[in-house]
Amino acid sequence: MTTMTTQPTTMPAQPTLEQVLGGMSAALGGHLPGMVQRAATVMPEMVFKHAADSGFAMPKEGGALSEETRTLMLLAIALATGSHCVEGLMNKAKVLDIETAKILETIKIARFSEATRVFHNAEVVLAQLEAKQ
Repeated sequence: MTTMTTQPTTMPAQPTLEQVLGGMSAALGGHLPGMVQRAATVMPEMVFKHAADSGFAMPKEGGALSEETRTLMLLAIALATGSHCVEGLMNKAKVLDIETAKILETIKIARFSEATRVFHNAEVVLAQLEAKQ
């Protein structure tokens, strides 16, 4: 019988809170959202979790979408949902030097998405009006 020996695996060192905040700030053009600033003081584990979730959803390497596309998608979602992330995403768009035309088209898409939601929600109203005809 052969025995296998395993080499100890070294895990990369966990970044410090300051490093995570610095990375976020750099990605957002020097801007840290208020929620991140407050969480860093009150609940730093939330900052680490948010950074990890960001890396999971939008890996720096090996993702199917470009960072520009991801940023535009996030911007559209933030606009459509009323998220407070719009300013930070615009700062990121500046860092990535995303063309104005792409940002304006993103606004149009977000607006259409929201209008479609309202239109879809009106189906019950339209059905009742249709029944009256």
